[in-house]
Amino acid sequence: MGYNACEGLEVWKRTCQLAVRVYKSLEDCKDFGLKNQMTRASVSVASNIAEGAERGSAPDYKRFLSMAKGSAAELRTQLHIGKAVGLVEEAAASKMVAELEEISAMLQGLANSLNQNTLKT
Repeated sequence: MGYNACEGLEVWKRTCQLAVRVYKSLEDCKDFGLKNQMTRASVSVASNIAEGAERGSAPDYKRFLSMAKGSAAELRTQLHIGKAVGLVEEAAASKMVAELEEISAMLQGLANSLNQNTLKT
C-alpha cells in the first residue's frame, strides 16, 4: 500500500487555510484569553487530521477525526462569542463559521469512508 499523507487531503488544506485566517483576523485582538483559545482550536483541527492520518489504523484515524470535529465546533462557538462581543468582525466570523460547517461535514464523510481495508499506511 502507498503512503497516505495528510497534505493530500482537501479537508486538511482547508483547515490550514482557516487557521491562518483566524490568526490574521485576531492580529490586533487585545483579549489574549479568547485569542489564545481560538488560535489553539484552529490549529487543533488541522493537527488532529494530520495525527490521525499518521496513526496507521482506521480506528485511530476515526478517533482523531472526531477530535478534529470537536475542535471545529469549539472554534465555531468561539467565533460566535467573538462576534457578539465585538472582537471578530461580523462578516469574517460568519464566513469562518460557514467554512467550519463545511469542514465538519467533510470530516464526517472522511470518517464514514474509513475501514481497515481502505486505510493506507
